[in-house]
Amino acid sequence: MQRFDVVVVGAGAAGLFCAGIAGQRGLRVLLVDHAARLAEKIRISGGGRCNFTNRDVGPANFLSANPDFCRSALARYPSEAFVALVRRHGIAFHEKHRGQLFCDGSAEQIIEMLLAECAAGGVERWQPCSVNAVRQGSAGFELDTARGPVLASRLVVATGGLSIPQIGASDWGLRLARQFGHRIVDPRPALVPLTFDSAQWAPFAALAGLSLEVAIETGAGRLRGRFVEDLLFTHRGLSGPAVLQISSYWHGGTELRIALADAGLKDRLLHAKASSRRQLGNELAQHLPARLAQTWLQRLDLPPERALPEVRDKDLARLADSLADWRVVPTGTEGWRKAEVMAGGVDTRDLASQGLESRRVPGLHFIGEVVDVTGWLGGYNFQWAWASAAACASALAEAKVPG
Repeated sequence: MQRFDVVVVGAGAAGLFCAGIAGQRGLRVLLVDHAARLAEKIRISGGGRCNFTNRDVGPANFLSANPDFCRSALARYPSEAFVALVRRHGIAFHEKHRGQLFCDGSAEQIIEMLLAECAAGGVERWQPCSVNAVRQGSAGFELDTARGPVLASRLVVATGGLSIPQIGASDWGLRLARQFGHRIVDPRPALVPLTFDSAQWAPFAALAGLSLEVAIETGAGRLRGRFVEDLLFTHRGLSGPAVLQISSYWHGGTELRIALADAGLKDRLLHAKASSRRQLGNELAQHLPARLAQTWLQRLDLPPERALPEVRDKDLARLADSLADWRVVPTGTEGWRKAEVMAGGVDTRDLASQGLESRRVPGLHFIGEVVDVTGWLGGYNFQWAWASAAACASALAEAKVPG
């Protein structure tokens, strides 16, 4: 039986980073992953350029049943620390939108950086290699792997969530958590397009491909989410950054409140009526994409060819109000196949916030997406991976328990 100080299961963002830091802190580390290809989620992120963090990261950018849990790890390893590491490895990057940082080149550069950090720490990596069983004994954790039995004093679960199963996502981490008595916050797809009943969506299906900036919100109180981002119409529903963001706050049966136009549209239409004989459809197209303007007038049964002076004030008000406060109830999401991340996961009440160690099973740690901490779109989930991995690795090094 081979012995290690630490076994990290899952060679994604969190697992690679944790293994590298722990190895460099003097621990003998084994990194295991069942997938044949390394870090696929990093590879495909950001259109292949990896939105690896955000300049402005705080607890308010994350959802969890325990909102304060992420505070410690994020404070101890801020985004500036990861940016400094990226700079040390000579990776050029740029800010694209609202603090989102992307590689100038390829996401492969981030993967190569993480592998270099692992190499610097002497990390042993087995991939592909499945872990078929885990037991806790008097000497630590015994793992039955496809490459033989392994014994480790500490076990780190960094297996990610259920999103994008086509690149290897699995429920292994959640099953292991349950095996050792951990509570699970029900997993659900997040950062995912929303769908509607086909009959309900029929008037809007022809708008597929149309995009515009909107204000979108759902929920109430602490569970309220609101974003100003681009919305994209699809054949089946709504997508784009605005909808991906709000999907993390959306729960089945609740409505979305969308401002397709601002509250000043009513006054602008009434002013135009007093000074122009432009057709209603042409006037509305000055304020919205033309296809959306036509569809919206049809929806309200307002003739687009009617001259503005002939449109009643109350109809202009009704038109403006409906655009400023469009309320719709999605019937579902595009599911795990299209979700960028998983919301829910290992209940943080069962973990210590400083090192993400189990409160139920000493020596067992959970990091990254498998934990019930879900970031906004824009590099926040990668920053949680880096921060939780760094917090865990520091705790492992401080423990310094021999394998």
